[in-house]
Amino acid sequence: MSRVGSLGAALVGVLLTLPLAGCSSEPKVVHQKVPTPEVVATEYDASKEPSAAVLALVPSSATTLTVTDFDQLRLVLGFSTLDGATPGPERERFWRRLPRTAALSTGLLRPDDQRLRNQFGISQDDVAWEASWTGDGGAEGWVLAFHERVPMAAISRAVEARVGPLAGAVVDESRHLVTSAAPPAVGESWGADPSLVAITGSEAVSTYVERGCTPFDTVFGAGMEQQLAAAPAAALHGLDELDAWSVALGTELVTVQLGPKRSDAFDRVRLADVMPPTDPDFSLVMSRGVADPASGRLGYILDDPAAAARLTRQGHLPFTVCPS
Repeated sequence: MSRVGSLGAALVGVLLTLPLAGCSSEPKVVHQKVPTPEVVATEYDASKEPSAAVLALVPSSATTLTVTDFDQLRLVLGFSTLDGATPGPERERFWRRLPRTAALSTGLLRPDDQRLRNQFGISQDDVAWEASWTGDGGAEGWVLAFHERVPMAAISRAVEARVGPLAGAVVDESRHLVTSAAPPAVGESWGADPSLVAITGSEAVSTYVERGCTPFDTVFGAGMEQQLAAAPAAALHGLDELDAWSVALGTELVTVQLGPKRSDAFDRVRLADVMPPTDPDFSLVMSRGVADPASGRLGYILDDPAAAARLTRQGHLPFTVCPS
């Protein structure tokens, strides 16, 4: 099974029937053990998936979070051993293929890669994953997680030299992290919010998380709501409020999490069929939607990874629309 995993395993519980050895009685039903999700995650834990690990580093004032797992991308593109020491031609082949994936970032350090390599012996290829966030009033921030073998002293020198986005950054040598500013205090991060912890942590190439729903005009275009026929308008009115959501983009599958007990899960997965088309058309990018109201998960087949990343970045995801 691939690292991205099975959508079916994520959406439904599995029942296994195992016969009892040396016994003619009925087979014993063994229920799959599902781990209890964490309520809060206020401490950084490098063993978690990036979208879960980063929560302790994101300030509570943030409204959006974007995570790109470069190690996952290297794995699925056939470059699992690629790092800063890899010969140039192989590194370039990886970056040429990246735009065809669901990556939500092309690498924060990529524009300054040559200078970093020449002067400090480090590069974008030494980054395991990166995340960025935005907040009210134009606030922004980011974190880079480096491979353990990368000399953090070299990164500190690049920060002191104010190379590109590293100017003014904070280096955490023990955890191999670089952040745009000092991490938030315990209890003042996204990790302290159970609703955000519950919708993150899926294995993916990229993950996007947002607090709140998306205005109709952003998803479908300005003025389109006034042109809706009666049936689509009724579908929009029937939606529940959406406080936060996430979308995990893999190589073949998309997993959306809206939070548990979503009575409108089926309605939201059908929105793309009754609403005006997005650009590009959502149904050509993500297809065969399924929903689980109990967990609040939606699942799609990923038909066009690059277009899916574009729809996500631009806010053209029908299932995130605000109720009218």
